[in-house]
Amino acid sequence: MNITSFLLYCVIVTFTPGPTNIVILSTVQGFGIKKAMEYSYGATIAFGTLLTISAILNTMLVAVIPKLLIVMQIIGTLYILYLAYQIYKMDTSGSIEKQVATFRSGFIMQFVNPKVVLFAMTVVPGFVMPYYTEPYLLAIFVAIITAIGFLAFVTWVLFGAIFKEILLKYQKLVNVSMALFLIYSAIMGSGLVELIGR
Repeated sequence: MNITSFLLYCVIVTFTPGPTNIVILSTVQGFGIKKAMEYSYGATIAFGTLLTISAILNTMLVAVIPKLLIVMQIIGTLYILYLAYQIYKMDTSGSIEKQVATFRSGFIMQFVNPKVVLFAMTVVPGFVMPYYTEPYLLAIFVAIITAIGFLAFVTWVLFGAIFKEILLKYQKLVNVSMALFLIYSAIMGSGLVELIGR
């Protein structure tokens, strides 16, 4: 398993702007740090729940249809490349609607956020299950990914309180950098490097 690629993918996807992170940023500006943290707790629990569901479903599916793992890796790679494109062309300077900043809304947002759902359903089969299938190891990886997600949410709370103007000023440079890191993760996670090296 390429741990660097796995961690880089998790960090880039969870830390880059997306619906949840943008709502956190908006919540800090509109309602303060306490409400943003409440929202983040709900988002973190839902994130961990989605990862757990993914690990369970993929464990059952891989036991029945081993070829499905390859399909999930391909889907995951394509999705990572799609995210890189979206981040490259993103413009977050527009107005963001204020939403009710509660634990419940943070929890629900994860289940309707395509970025999170697709990430949760592809990171486990794409990066972990080709190498580890034991339930306790899957649980450890789910905990690690959930912790990374929580750190991302907290970082966005801090960014919202401190660095919003700077990030908007250099938005294009940040977007290009994150897009390039995602492309790197897609190449490393897909196994293309190993195939080319043979």
